[in-house]
Amino acid sequence: MTDTTPGLVCGHHHLYSSLARGMPAPPKRPGNFLDVLNQVWWRLDAALDLDMIYWSAMLGATEALMSGTTCLIDHHESPNAIEGSLDAIQRACDAVGVRVITTYGVTDRWRDDGSLVQDASLPKKMSKAAARGLGEIKRHAEAGYRTMVGVHAAFTCSDDTLQASAALAQDLGVGVHIHVSEGREDAGAGTRLRALAADNWLLVHCVHLKEELQGTIAHNPRSNMNNAVGYAQPARFKNRVILGTDGIGADMMDEARLSYVAHRADDIHATPETSWSWLANGSDFFPESLNDRVTWNYDHMDDPWHLAFTTGIRPISITADGAQVLTNGLPSRVDIKEVRAKATEQSTRLHAKLAA
Repeated sequence: MTDTTPGLVCGHHHLYSSLARGMPAPPKRPGNFLDVLNQVWWRLDAALDLDMIYWSAMLGATEALMSGTTCLIDHHESPNAIEGSLDAIQRACDAVGVRVITTYGVTDRWRDDGSLVQDASLPKKMSKAAARGLGEIKRHAEAGYRTMVGVHAAFTCSDDTLQASAALAQDLGVGVHIHVSEGREDAGAGTRLRALAADNWLLVHCVHLKEELQGTIAHNPRSNMNNAVGYAQPARFKNRVILGTDGIGADMMDEARLSYVAHRADDIHATPETSWSWLANGSDFFPESLNDRVTWNYDHMDDPWHLAFTTGIRPISITADGAQVLTNGLPSRVDIKEVRAKATEQSTRLHAKLAA
């Protein structure tokens, strides 16, 4: 029985979505997952600028820390603010005291003028925006920061872009961080990625994946439910599984709780141990998180059966890299009131652009 744990890891985040809360309704009511991408997320991506990116990352990182999460694997997209975007995210996370593995998610869905390609057919060649995204990743990695090579999803990328992304990852000695078969629109991703995937790849969602692919699966049950894409059944694969949130905060204790309920709904024999092993596997990407000390307001933090059925568990203090980064439940390095106020200013700007 203990009230302490290592730092938690969010295995897949979209920090820029911190500003999406309360955003205007899309022009058309989405009827499927592709509509959600077109009407909601891709419009939001295109509206982002560097100030919005910085303060969304600041808010997301602060809220992560206040949930006991000390490490994030982020996936970012902003076709009209590519260069410098990873630096903005890095600066925000460093200021809060949260570790981050960044990436820019390349895609061929954007024209050179920043407008979205409405044709849903498979892109034929690499776009300039995708090439710039790979350049941003390379620059950030060569500056000494932790990164992966990001790809939005196979169905939004040409073969050239997928091959160039895999090649850059190999050159940098890192993995590819890619959404895989999240919706039925990307059900053929496994066939296209089989010859490229490697053990250090991060395969996000895998809801409609039929093939065996090398890599770690990032399971995001809350997001999958929200987007009505189905249950991923991650236990059906032999791959290592970690937990992410797909941008819906970074409360990993709550995500683990939900992942157990979703698993149990699919398999009556499922137990909390499986979901909590997925949560623990995140430390494979951040071994130093095992040395973080998170003290909680609950004294059964070593028992998945207690944690699965106990809500309202919150961290009281966190020490990371020998420094206090959370005190009395609040971040030690930044003023949460100022962060929220600045993030509100940026979300107001963002929502105005979306409503125009």
